[in-house]
Amino acid sequence: RLFVTSGVVHKSRMTVEDCYELGKIAYSDADYYHTELWMAQALSQLDEGEESPIDKVTVMDYLSYAIYQQGELDRALELTKRMLKLDPNHHRANGNLKYFEFQLEKQRKAEDEKKEEDKKRVLDKRDAQRERSKDPLPERKKYEMLCRGEGIKLTPRRQSRLFCRYSNNNRHPRLLLAPVKQEDEWDRPWIVRYHEIISDSEIETVKEMAKPRLRRATISNPITGVLETAPYRISKSAWLSGYEHSTIERINQRIEDVTGLEMDTAEELQVANYGVGGQYEPHFDFGRKDEPDAFKELGTGNRIATWLFYMSDVSAGGATVFPDVGAAVWPKKGTAVFWYNLFASGEGDYSTRHAACPVLVGNKWVSNKWIHERGQEFRRPCALSEVE
Repeated sequence: RLFVTSGVVHKSRMTVEDCYELGKIAYSDADYYHTELWMAQALSQLDEGEESPIDKVTVMDYLSYAIYQQGELDRALELTKRMLKLDPNHHRANGNLKYFEFQLEKQRKAEDEKKEEDKKRVLDKRDAQRERSKDPLPERKKYEMLCRGEGIKLTPRRQSRLFCRYSNNNRHPRLLLAPVKQEDEWDRPWIVRYHEIISDSEIETVKEMAKPRLRRATISNPITGVLETAPYRISKSAWLSGYEHSTIERINQRIEDVTGLEMDTAEELQVANYGVGGQYEPHFDFGRKDEPDAFKELGTGNRIATWLFYMSDVSAGGATVFPDVGAAVWPKKGTAVFWYNLFASGEGDYSTRHAACPVLVGNKWVSNKWIHERGQEFRRPCALSEVE
């Protein structure tokens, strides 16, 4: 089987048993999306004539249930009918056939009712964006395509508006004689990359300070607010304060100089390490309106912007991707990317939903600074328009 990542072609051969076992592991974790992928691959190889002690009915039993769990009743029903042609007395398949037919009819009635309701209301742009984000499958496909180096590309017209420049951030005193190298990565949302923004010696200092503290990364539960591990964020992280070392203090000052934003209210520098398979699936950095207490304990408001250092190159995988707009930023040691999570009005920019692609070959080191609203009142004044 061939797969391509970031221009690199990899080749390996997996048997029906290999695919089947991987599918069972995903099934035991209730990961029905990947159960479907592996069981479908096993079934495809059986259909091609590959000999195996695993029979088609066994594979289709797992596959039809995984498809049903993802809400695709039509496909689950067709697969169940195919199972019964091979084994008419299959007890579970006969029961599922009646159940799927009943649920399909119920679903069709519900869809008809929903269509009628949709005609009576018009969603604004933000609501439509939120509705799309609730459907995990299309986003998942875009996410995986972008991680493979595929997906949406900028039109020539939009591409022509992206530039590289030397920036001194409106003649900042520390940048007048040493302006930074700034490159536009994407236009909407505006994502910029800074080249040669952190030195190798600074990177080594940050890594050495972080290594003894690295622990499995956690997320904040949107309902309880409790920090917990999650299967969609696989990495280790540590936090470093400016008062601990002059290098960290210097890095924080550099971010302030380049962005023009106040660092006193920003979070500490977070260092993250992703091994092979390490990833962070699509998420927002800012707190949405349905989680008003997301950063209440900090007392510094929402996360207005994100600064992300790349502290290593990655042989394959590891990109930062924005599925909603199709942007993909690939790791390059010594660079950093920056974007605003909130519009100047304070409203969240839902197009900044992003993800860290799985590392396929190598080891990925990054560090990030989450910058908050408090202290930015005069540095980034509020706008009157909701989406400016």
